[in-house]
Amino acid sequence: MAISPNLRGAIYMNIAMAAFTLNDTGMKAVTQTLPLFEAITLRGVSTSILLFILGLATGGLRFRLQRRDTGLLAIRTLAEIAATVAFLGALVHMPLANLSAVMQFTPLAVTLAAAVVFRERIGWRRLSAIGIGFLGVLLIIRPGAKGFDVWALVGVASVLCVVVRDLSTRKFGLGVPTATVALAAALGVTVLGLSGVAIEGWQGPDLRDLLTVFGSSVALVAGYLSGVQAMRVGDIGFIAPFRYTSLLWAIALGWLVFGTLPDLLTVAGATVVIATGLFTLLRERKLAQDAAKTA
Repeated sequence: MAISPNLRGAIYMNIAMAAFTLNDTGMKAVTQTLPLFEAITLRGVSTSILLFILGLATGGLRFRLQRRDTGLLAIRTLAEIAATVAFLGALVHMPLANLSAVMQFTPLAVTLAAAVVFRERIGWRRLSAIGIGFLGVLLIIRPGAKGFDVWALVGVASVLCVVVRDLSTRKFGLGVPTATVALAAALGVTVLGLSGVAIEGWQGPDLRDLLTVFGSSVALVAGYLSGVQAMRVGDIGFIAPFRYTSLLWAIALGWLVFGTLPDLLTVAGATVVIATGLFTLLRERKLAQDAAKTA
């Protein structure tokens, strides 16, 4: 029985989200015994090696880029470094599902930022959805409330850094290899990790720590490959909503590995964010279809 391109893309996207969440789970687990920057360094080194080997095998590495793309790569790499530190810093102190719920706002934030920076048209419906989605985020982080966690704001900072990363990625020339971009990010994060180790100090990891970090690296690369493949088959408007399955994986793994579950307000806020995100995706799809009909 043949699998349709849309179904194949949805499967790849689900695999990517599961892999990324497995990476997060491994990093949260290992930072319970290792300092944060040491864990970042170990994962950065193993991820860089895996990406370098993969890039050589596929011929996808190129280090001579046009000046404009080199500048964009520098901006993207710095944003990736900041996003990684903010995300992992929050992950150490927050339940996995709660942080994942905050990160669900990323697609909405990217849509709004693209409208502001690139003057992409955005109607009142999508703008309203973004505003409602932000209210959902406030439900999750609850500023001023008794259950407020300041680390949730660090998670929001990670979202903002991801927005900068994604917007800079949009402006790359077609000749910039994806493997080069990913390797630059991994190397940048590794350098940042080493800088932090110089301050925090180095605690010798045991075999379990090393295996956990290596497993996180494999999951990270698998998520990257599956995510790229998902975007190359089928209809993006059909496939993109499956990004939100990452929250389901986070809830499941958070419960299985750490014994934590999100409270009702967090679930309610995440539901609002996901619903508005899905509406925005469907609205963008409809506008693209209407534009194609009139072209």
